[in-house]
Amino acid sequence: LETTATYDPLTEEFVLNSPTLTSMKWWPGTLGHTATHAVVVARLITKGKDEGIHLFIVQLRSLEDHRPLPGIKVGDIGPKFGYFGMDNGFLHMTNVRIPRDQMLMKYAQVSRDGTYSKPPTDKITYGTMVFVRAGIVVQSASILARAVTIAIRYSVVRRQTQNRPGEPETQVLDYQTQQFKLFPLLASAYAMKFASQYMLKLYVGITGEIAEGNLESLPELHATSAGLKALCSEISSNGVELCRLCCGGHGYSAASGLPQLYVDYSPAQTYEGENTVMLLQTARYLLKISRQKVPQAQLPNNVAYLGVDYPKYKESPVLTPKQFNDPHILLEAYRQRVIRLVAVALRRYMNGIDSGLDAVAAWNNSSVDWTVAARAHCHYLVLKAFQSSIDTAEMCETNLSIMRVLCCLFGLFGIMQYSGEFCLDGYMNSDQIEMAKNQLYSLLKEVRYEAVPLVDAFDIHDDILNSCLGRYDGDVYRHLYQWALRAPRNKKEVHDTYEKYLRPLLKKTKSKL
Repeated sequence: LETTATYDPLTEEFVLNSPTLTSMKWWPGTLGHTATHAVVVARLITKGKDEGIHLFIVQLRSLEDHRPLPGIKVGDIGPKFGYFGMDNGFLHMTNVRIPRDQMLMKYAQVSRDGTYSKPPTDKITYGTMVFVRAGIVVQSASILARAVTIAIRYSVVRRQTQNRPGEPETQVLDYQTQQFKLFPLLASAYAMKFASQYMLKLYVGITGEIAEGNLESLPELHATSAGLKALCSEISSNGVELCRLCCGGHGYSAASGLPQLYVDYSPAQTYEGENTVMLLQTARYLLKISRQKVPQAQLPNNVAYLGVDYPKYKESPVLTPKQFNDPHILLEAYRQRVIRLVAVALRRYMNGIDSGLDAVAAWNNSSVDWTVAARAHCHYLVLKAFQSSIDTAEMCETNLSIMRVLCCLFGLFGIMQYSGEFCLDGYMNSDQIEMAKNQLYSLLKEVRYEAVPLVDAFDIHDDILNSCLGRYDGDVYRHLYQWALRAPRNKKEVHDTYEKYLRPLLKKTKSKL
C-alpha cells in the first residue's frame, strides 16, 4: 500500500498522498461517483517514522455540488466480470489535509504533538474485514442453495431417454451421474449453512472478548474467517457453474437464473481477499501453532488437534463400507488428514531453514504445501460444524437421519476428491477408499427421494430464485415459453431490419425455377 498519511503537528492535520492510482476495496455499496466520504487505508507517518497501516475518514466530494474536493481524483474503475452496475471506484489524493480526529483512534492514537501510541495488537484493525468475510461464508451457503434448488427441481421435471419400452422417459435426477454431481452440492449447501452459523457465533463471541480488552482469540478469529471465506466461496462458485451444466442447454439461458447467479457470485473468490492469499493467512496461523509444540488443552478449540499430546493413529479403523455412515468416523479421518498435511508442510519449511534459507524464502518454498494444509483444515472445520450441529439439534429422528446422510455424503465426497491426501502416511488404504466410494453411491440412492423436500426446506421464494427452471410449482416449459415471448426481439413479428437487409437478400437469391 503506497498511500501515506503524514502527521503535521503544526496544523494538527494529516496530509494524505497517493503516489500511484490505487483501486479501492470492493464494498457492497457504492463509491466512485456516489460516495461523499470514504474510510481510507494509509500508512501512518509521524515524527518521521512509518507506523504501518491505519484507517482515516476522508471527505471526497463537496456536500454542496458533489464535485471532488481539491487534491482528490475519484471515479468508477469501469466494467468488470459481473457487477456491471456496481460503482466501484478509484481514488488518488495529492496533499489532501484532514483534521487529526479523522483518524480512527479507538486503539491506536496520535497525540497533538505527533506521539504515536500503538494498539494492543497490530491485527486489531482486522475487525471489519473479519465481519465481511464471515458474511461471505453466509452468502456462500445461500447462493449454492439457490443454484441447487434450481438444478434439482428442474432435474425432476426434465425427462430424457426411454430406457424401457412402454415406460415414460426417465427423470434426469434418476441418473446416477446427475445425482453424483448434484447431491454432494446439496450436502455442501447444508454443510456451509451450519459452518456459517458457527462462524457468526465465533465472531460474536470473540468480538465480545475484544470489547472487554481480551485479544487472545483474535488470531484464531482472523485465521478461521480467512480460510472459511476461501473454501466456501470456492465451493459455491464452482457449484453454481456445475448446477448450470446439469441443466443442459436451458441452463445456458438467462431464464434459468443460473448465468446471472454465477457472474454475480464469482467475484467473491477475489474480493475481500483473493482465495489463495486467504488460505496463506490461515496457513501462517497453522505454522505458528504447529511450531509451538504445546499440549492440546493450551490451544484454541479449532486447532487443539495439533497439540503434542493429541493421539495420532497409524491406520483408519474402518473395516466395512457402512462404518463410513458415522460422521464421527469421517471427522476423525479429516482430522488425521490435516495433521499429516501440516506435518508435511512444516517439514518442508524447516528443511528450508536448516539449509540456510531465511524465514521468508523458507515460507515461499513451502507455501503450496501450506495452502493444501490450510484448505484441509477449513474442510475439517466445515464437517465438524455439520456434525456438531447434528449432535446438538433438537429435531425428530426422521430429520436427524437425513441430516446424518447429508453429513456423511459431504464427508465421503471429500474423501473421493482428495483420496491421495487421506492415504498419506497410510492412514487409509485403497480398499478403504473403495469402501468410501461404495458407501457414497449408496447414499445417493437414499437422498434421491428426499432431494426435492430438502431443497424446498431452504424456503427460497420464486421471486428470489428468478428462474423458470426452478419454479416451486414445476410448471417449467409454459413459463419458459412466456419468458421467451417477452424477449425484446419478439416485440415485433417482423424485425425492422427485414426491409433493409433480409428482403433484398431473399429477392436476390430466389430460385428462378
